[in-house]
Amino acid sequence: MTVSKSGKRLLAMYHALYKAYGPQHWWPADTPFEVMVGAVLTQNTSWANVEKAIMNLKRARVLTPARLRDAAPRRLAMLIRPSGTFNIKAARLAHLMAFLTERYRGSLALMLRADMRELRKGLLQINGIGPETADAILLYAAGRPVFVVDAYTERILSRHGLVPVRARYEDVQQLFMCNLPGDAALFNEYHALLVRVGKLHCKKSSPQCSGCPLEPFLC
Repeated sequence: MTVSKSGKRLLAMYHALYKAYGPQHWWPADTPFEVMVGAVLTQNTSWANVEKAIMNLKRARVLTPARLRDAAPRRLAMLIRPSGTFNIKAARLAHLMAFLTERYRGSLALMLRADMRELRKGLLQINGIGPETADAILLYAAGRPVFVVDAYTERILSRHGLVPVRARYEDVQQLFMCNLPGDAALFNEYHALLVRVGKLHCKKSSPQCSGCPLEPFLC
């Protein structure tokens, strides 16, 4: 693969982040199904809150496709309460379980082996699942080479002049996928590193550029 100018810059930024922070071991989960549930629960909340909700599901022994599908809506909502907007997220999990049951006979293995484009299209048709959540499931649960874009990614890249401010999700994603090798492990680590530097340095209202591994790449 011939690496473009943008690709060389992206790779240099990646290596700077990796040198500074090392491997991030993301997504922290025991199973692909836990990843999938976590991808829904992490919408608009901190990971610490998601961990509490996941632990509740584990203690209640409902963190399996069949048991989550059969859980009473009110009970499920109470179990995931720490993740916030719990009634909405319980409904989204129910929609996701219905998709898994109707499309893939309840088999997570069958779903995760499905054609990537078809699976992504199907996930995006589920009420409450947008591109970031769908791509998190594809990358972190299914191990597919798709780049996950979040607010940290857009903010960091726009501040470094790689994308416009408030760039479209698809445009930011294509910057990575068209200029880097299609490697799920690379996309996994890169996204996690961007989240790390976003939390530590590239903050929304008060960026702390001094000491940031990406400071040398500022335009």
